[in-house]
Amino acid sequence: MPGIEVLAERLSTYLGPEQVNLVRRAYFYAEQAHDGQRRRSGEPYVTHPLAVASILADMHMDHQSLMAAMLHDVIEDTGIAKEALSQQFGETVAELVDGVSKLTQMNFETKAEAQAENFQKMAMAMARDIRVILVKLADRLHNMRTLEVLSGEKRRRIAKETLEIYAPIANRLGMHTVRVEFEDLGFKAMHPMRSSLINRAVKSARGNRKEIVAKIEQSLAHCLAADGIQGEVSGRQKHLYGIYKKMRGKRRAFNEIMDVYAFRIVVDKVDTCYRVLGAVHNLYKPLPGRFKDYIAIPKANGYQSLHTTLFGMHGVPIEIQIRTAEMEEMANNGIAAHWLYKSNEDEQPKGNHARARQWVKGILELQQRAGNSLEFIESVKIDLFPDEVYVFTPKGRIMELPKGSTAVDFAYAVHTDVGNSCIACRINRRLAPLSEPLQSGSTVEIVSAPGARPNPAWLNFVVTGKARTHIRHALKQQRRSESISLGERLLNKVLTGFDSSLEQIAQERIQAILAEYRLELIEDLLEDIGLGNRMAYVVARRLLSAEGEQLPAPEGPLAIRGTEGLVLSYAKCCTPIPGDPIVGHLSAGKGMVVHLENCRNISEIRHNPEKCVQLSWAKDITGEFNVELRVELEHQRGLIALLASSVNAADGNIEKISMDERDGRISVVQLVVSVHDRVHLARVIKKLRTLTGVVRITRMRT
Repeated sequence: MPGIEVLAERLSTYLGPEQVNLVRRAYFYAEQAHDGQRRRSGEPYVTHPLAVASILADMHMDHQSLMAAMLHDVIEDTGIAKEALSQQFGETVAELVDGVSKLTQMNFETKAEAQAENFQKMAMAMARDIRVILVKLADRLHNMRTLEVLSGEKRRRIAKETLEIYAPIANRLGMHTVRVEFEDLGFKAMHPMRSSLINRAVKSARGNRKEIVAKIEQSLAHCLAADGIQGEVSGRQKHLYGIYKKMRGKRRAFNEIMDVYAFRIVVDKVDTCYRVLGAVHNLYKPLPGRFKDYIAIPKANGYQSLHTTLFGMHGVPIEIQIRTAEMEEMANNGIAAHWLYKSNEDEQPKGNHARARQWVKGILELQQRAGNSLEFIESVKIDLFPDEVYVFTPKGRIMELPKGSTAVDFAYAVHTDVGNSCIACRINRRLAPLSEPLQSGSTVEIVSAPGARPNPAWLNFVVTGKARTHIRHALKQQRRSESISLGERLLNKVLTGFDSSLEQIAQERIQAILAEYRLELIEDLLEDIGLGNRMAYVVARRLLSAEGEQLPAPEGPLAIRGTEGLVLSYAKCCTPIPGDPIVGHLSAGKGMVVHLENCRNISEIRHNPEKCVQLSWAKDITGEFNVELRVELEHQRGLIALLASSVNAADGNIEKISMDERDGRISVVQLVVSVHDRVHLARVIKKLRTLTGVVRITRMRT
């Protein structure tokens, strides 16, 4: 392992003498702090921080990042406080070290939760200084390189975490070189047999292909020289995990993947890239639909290049990437290249760095909205997904979204309020379903309405973490406000039966009851009542009476309007509709479920005022309600069409239909029809009775 002096010599090529001395000082401090500690391999512990700093030196990182790399395990492993580091090396370095330090061992329910909490801490530290993640990635990279000393189970766990989280982060930050190494090392640890098989196959294939590769390279170099273009042509090698993913994901044979020849052409400036493109298209015929211009529209991680696929000699497909030297550096080192190119400390972050900051800002927003650490990490994993689609706003702004995104994802990407109030969308000026996956190049326009609310069904098709988190958050808020509103109505209804109301109860009495129930606000109590966790009847008795005093049961039903939202639902067992005699069953956590009065499922608790509430339908109730009908009729041709047209003629709508032939003559049809109320249902049944051959119509209930 090369020592500190070898590293210092490498650093002196791009850092000043003072900065190199600071890195040297950090090394000696770490050497003293870790004195006597050894790694699993038996080497002195300080070889690990030195290796991490060496990885960052390859990326030409600044001296503070290198100092943090030297000291990154000092806080956790040696008991030295952050304040001591701050006095020795300054606040910035101490903050970086604190950000990289792993979480102290906490007792989590599961490894997944520990991993999620760990990542949350890292996200917070990244928000303060993006270099934290670069030191963390270098730390993980050296750990991956020295995995073989660990047990099989631990090796697989670390490799899985690397493939799921660290490799996608490196990709998101545009660090191609680090990502490829993470993926190949992770693949080798997770699937050693598959990895060695593919490795052997690749080596043998490369040997057989040498001649063709040399010929293509030569013809490309001649082509550039003929046009007077200075450029460097090199063959591109596919990495093992990439080959494995393609074989598994696209169901391709190894030979199909290796039959494609890949080259990269690096030139001096952007306009030369387009001149090279013209030259190679003249040399070999391009494949239609395979040209991508990532220079005009960079990828979300800042990657820029021209991609094209050509028909080479004998019909061999040739993939070509054309880019400038700066783009090449950015593609390999991503955000780390920002420190190499930045000339001024106070310069505003731009390009890759600005994108990375934007991404971290988005992650923090997810963290604030997420219900718990596991929900947060689920959102982040989705967000790290590498494939993007590029769509346009009506004003021509480009939006980057993960593959498979829908108009709802787009709406939340534009603004949270746009997402929350979205009701429909136009894709390329035509109305389209909100669940339709977006294609690159589409123009998306969102139709929103004030007062509209997110639909729980959106969670089934959105793919971005931001959309998922905001929908969940909005639904929680909506559920709370609706629960409070219903809880207040239920409590006031019981209190009215006792000639009282919530306004008439003394504030001291309310506070005493809240203290008894260990709640802070009256809204929390009303929410509990609305959700069915507490009974309005019991709470009313506690509010009105002294200890143990009995009160009569309240009179009169509670009118329901059908606009109570998520906390009021209609029982599927008896499907009540306006006009039916009904009763409300308070179910813990679900709110109120409306049943028919004579429904068998609630017959035992029907007269228990703590479980059931007498209900009535409000006069102005609107909406559509589903009813199940069983129609027995003589078998005839076009039966379904006859039933459908009859229901339609009575302004009904068939939601579901199924046919069950009882014998050769009589057919039994089950219909789910949506109606407004009992009168409307009677009209539908009357219309069905006029059909010839109808024997019996029954409304299905439990």
